[in-house]
Amino acid sequence: MAISPIPVDQRVIDIDSRRFASIEKALVELITNSDESYARLEKEGIAVSGQIRIRYERHQNRARLVLTDQAEGMSFEQVSYILTYGGAHSPLSRGEGEGRGYFGRGLKQAVYGLGRGSIETIHEGEISHIELYRSDNGGYLYDDGGGGRPAEAADYERLGIVRNGTRVTILIENAQVNISRFHSLVQAVADNIYLRDVLERRDVELLSVQQEKELERSGRIRHVEPPALILIGPDQGGHFIYGEEEYPFTLTLKRSRETELILKGDQRTNGLIIASGLAVLDCQLFEYENQVGAEYLFGTVRCPALIEKLGQGMAIISDEREGLNAKNDFVEAFSHAISRMIEPCVVAEQEKLKHLEHATTSDRTGHMIEHLLQRMSRAAIQDMGILLPPAEPSATGADGAEVPAALRFSTPFYYRRPEHPFHVTLHMNPDRFGDDDILTFSYTLPPSIRIEPMPSEIPFRELQERGSFEWSVVGARAGERGEIMVRGGAYWAWCEISVAEEVSSGHGGGGHLHAAKKGVPRDHGMAMFAGYDFRNLNNELERAVYSPQERKIIINTGAPTVQLYVDGRGHFRDSARLLLAELFMDVISDELARCTVDKTGRKGDLAAYHEAKQDIIRRYGSEIHLSFLNT
Repeated sequence: MAISPIPVDQRVIDIDSRRFASIEKALVELITNSDESYARLEKEGIAVSGQIRIRYERHQNRARLVLTDQAEGMSFEQVSYILTYGGAHSPLSRGEGEGRGYFGRGLKQAVYGLGRGSIETIHEGEISHIELYRSDNGGYLYDDGGGGRPAEAADYERLGIVRNGTRVTILIENAQVNISRFHSLVQAVADNIYLRDVLERRDVELLSVQQEKELERSGRIRHVEPPALILIGPDQGGHFIYGEEEYPFTLTLKRSRETELILKGDQRTNGLIIASGLAVLDCQLFEYENQVGAEYLFGTVRCPALIEKLGQGMAIISDEREGLNAKNDFVEAFSHAISRMIEPCVVAEQEKLKHLEHATTSDRTGHMIEHLLQRMSRAAIQDMGILLPPAEPSATGADGAEVPAALRFSTPFYYRRPEHPFHVTLHMNPDRFGDDDILTFSYTLPPSIRIEPMPSEIPFRELQERGSFEWSVVGARAGERGEIMVRGGAYWAWCEISVAEEVSSGHGGGGHLHAAKKGVPRDHGMAMFAGYDFRNLNNELERAVYSPQERKIIINTGAPTVQLYVDGRGHFRDSARLLLAELFMDVISDELARCTVDKTGRKGDLAAYHEAKQDIIRRYGSEIHLSFLNT
């Protein structure tokens, strides 16, 4: 028995092991190793099963991973040799393969990055068993078991190997490693960009086990592409020139029909898979990486010359193994050729966005905007006394009598003593609503104020006959206050409830406090900002405007600034909420300033308008921005 350190500077292994301490990354290394072993047999004309079986035993803080193939297996000399470390020892550098093992570090990374493990391999009747582990002082060691020996029937049965093959076992003991759930691990393998080609040509299956008992099988794992339209190809030929020599490649470019694509990471679905020989080297969109118009594009580029140059020692891949090395001249020429080939498709996507008639937001962003518009509509009436005209041509009837408000509480202020039950009444004008309208209710009440009933919404038709709705309320503690707000269509009404020990009895017998003279009502009205829309205004100058007819804020999808943040499906990106805050603040302050100045009889006074707008921005600007961050 011989115990030895891995023959390389231990610090190099330490750095690599920390960088690749991931079950998913370990599986990429192990699966691609098996794939390359099968490929060498196929190159010799030997039929292979292509079977790769992975057993996964998960515990709370650790796990066990076992991968078995039926490929070449290794002699004792071979398995000892792979423990040497670095690119000079990789099969690719020796001209013996065209796979992914271009640094000669994958297997050891996988084992040491996760914990410890073993390699058991049978080749031409000989079995070799090597243990890899760390010493008490942190050194990276291996035990070669004293050499190989003849394989017995029990060895074949125990390992599940028919003739030749290898089993790698890893005990995951690294506390920094995330212990994936079985189904998450299956999905991670299926979607990993480095495994998609392998899954097409090999029979890879993941088994969940516990105490050697099989619990679940994944079945053969395959990557499922989203439904898509082919834009280029399939496998359309192209070439690039480097050093006066021509190098061919093929390209397939697709556009996802409906599915949102993942834009980054090892499970990325957006971008071009760059394959060379058996190896996947990267996934990106070259000069159009992270650009508008490319979010729904994906496909594959195959270029045999990349792996050839890599085998010759050219720095095709970055030292960190994070994809193609953009600083390499050969890669630069290749990248430029691909970019020019996909350019018309990206430009076409960008042109669609320039003429996009409508755009949408996520539910969360939409909720933020609605919350802001409600707040600023209420501020217009309550804080500034801006009363919009009703939607009807006239606010008075034929006899000159005032038309009742669409929604209005019997009083905007309810003052009551503690433990004194009372009613709050909402009145409705049925002429202002349709049968399909919905009344929505929101409450801002402390626990000490009890209210019944407490609906969140009611169809108007249920209240149409009586024309009102009533709550029973009682406040338990003096000094507490609350609010009720009701919305229906473009209309809203608001009331305040205050609990106080001293309540005047000279107002309506019930303590309602009314103003001595009739003024502008501030407890109800029409929402100045009833909604919003992303719409093409067919100009590039206005980023956002207010539509008084619709009482909506319109974000112009034709404006270049807005287009930057609308993806290929017409969705406004959540990451650009601060732009929305800026646009909404500009339009809201502009409209409120106009109404405020016009109300004072100074219509057309630009200095007064500018002063009013700045005052509104100072007053509400922070609140508007925070509404897009905290809601």
